[in-house]
Amino acid sequence: MSLFGVYSISEVGKDVAGVAGNIFAFGLFISPIPTFRRIIRNGSTEMFSGLPYFYSLLNCLICLWYGTPLISPDNLLVTTVNSIGAAFQLVYIILFLMYAEKARKVRMIGLLIAILGIFAIILVGSLQIDDTVIRRVFVGFLSCASLISMFASPLFIIKLVIRTKSVEFMPFYLSLSTFLMSTSFFLYGLISDDAFIYIPNGIGTVLGIIQLILYFYYKSPSGEDCTEPLVVSYE
Repeated sequence: MSLFGVYSISEVGKDVAGVAGNIFAFGLFISPIPTFRRIIRNGSTEMFSGLPYFYSLLNCLICLWYGTPLISPDNLLVTTVNSIGAAFQLVYIILFLMYAEKARKVRMIGLLIAILGIFAIILVGSLQIDDTVIRRVFVGFLSCASLISMFASPLFIIKLVIRTKSVEFMPFYLSLSTFLMSTSFFLYGLISDDAFIYIPNGIGTVLGIIQLILYFYYKSPSGEDCTEPLVVSYE
């Protein structure tokens, strides 16, 4: 087989993995919908925390920027998935602000401004780097660190499941979506030979497998499990 043929197969495999990752990510993006249906129905954010949506927005913005041609070529599918993710998080944040108490709303607006400010600094700062390789490494490290930091939530849930011996706060569809999306982008990163993509998503794949194992191990005989992800805060 010619080198061109191998390259073509590699590109097709990369595109298939990337498209699959985009599709599976949609499952993660819509996972908070049950929570917001409850918030809208009750007219209050109650004890739910809006912080996960702010952190997710910043993560999506940084990874979106990494996927653009100005930072890394041929990563369009990274840009698309994070563009969609950023749009979802922004909608969730707006809804949260609409139903939050006044004092909480002021803090959340301040946090949103801070996040947009941080992203603006990253965007402008990276464009000041003339060397494209160094620019890619700079933004790549930030995107990798941001993705890895997002795994704090799955780690907390895994610890909670083991302690309580219950999957009440670990919906199956959420764990499955995490595993499938992480695996898809892990393969995408491997084929692209992009460590900033395959390292964090490799970690996500392992955590996804652990969540699925724990789900089937601790699943109640009645088959009942939670329909809302754990985003409750008692701060």
